[in-house]
Amino acid sequence: MYEVLDDTAAQIILAIENGDSIRRVAQHLHTPYETVRQATNRLEDAGYVSYDDGLSVVDERVRDAARELVAASAGVSPPSIEETYVIPQFGDWPFSFTRIDAVYVWTQGGYQVGRKPNDYPLFLAVREQDVDDWEVFFESFDLPTAFERQPRDKLDGPLQIVLEPRPSLNVNHVEGYPVIPRAETIEYMRENYAQFQSALAMLDRMYEDLDLGVTYRETERAQI
Repeated sequence: MYEVLDDTAAQIILAIENGDSIRRVAQHLHTPYETVRQATNRLEDAGYVSYDDGLSVVDERVRDAARELVAASAGVSPPSIEETYVIPQFGDWPFSFTRIDAVYVWTQGGYQVGRKPNDYPLFLAVREQDVDDWEVFFESFDLPTAFERQPRDKLDGPLQIVLEPRPSLNVNHVEGYPVIPRAETIEYMRENYAQFQSALAMLDRMYEDLDLGVTYRETERAQI
C-alpha cells in the first residue's frame, strides 16, 4: 500500500469529496493538474479510489491511513506556510478562513499584513460543535491552537492556528480556499480601516460590482 501512498497521493485521498473532478482536487491542493492526474491514476490502478461520475475513496480505512501518513510526515518535517493552508482541508468538518486570512484570500494573495514567516498565525472560523475535533486534528500535525493570537515567544514554532468558533458557517470559495463571505470581510476591513485601507482599494479594483470609494497613496501600502 505505502508504495502507492506517497505524500502527494495521501493528500489527494484526504482532499477528495465524493463526486470531485481531478481538476477540483488539484485546485483544493493548489497542486498542478498533471501531478494530481498521474497520482490519481496510480491510486485508481491500486484500487484505492474509483472514478465513476466523479472521484470517491473506496474505503474509509484508506483515508485513515492517508491521514496518519500526512500527520507523521508533518511530525518529521514541520509543514511550510503554504502546506498549512492546505492541511485544514484534510479535516472532516467545515471551516472558512477569516480575519486577516479572509482579506488574504479575497485579494487572491495580493494583500498580506501583520505576519512574518517566523510568526505566522492562520485564522479559521469553525462551528462551535467542532472545536474539540479541530483541536485534536491540529494537534496530530503538531500545530498549536488557541482562540486568540499567541505571542511568538510562547510558541515552539512559527505557525499557530487561531480558531474562531461560530454557531454556524457561511462558506464561500475563492480559488479553492473556503472563506467567509466578501461582505463580512469588507466589514472587518472597515472596522480596522487604518490597517486595511489599501486592501479595500485593491478589492475595489478587483471586483467590478464593488464601489467602495476608497483611495490611498502608494506610500500607504502595507508592507508584505
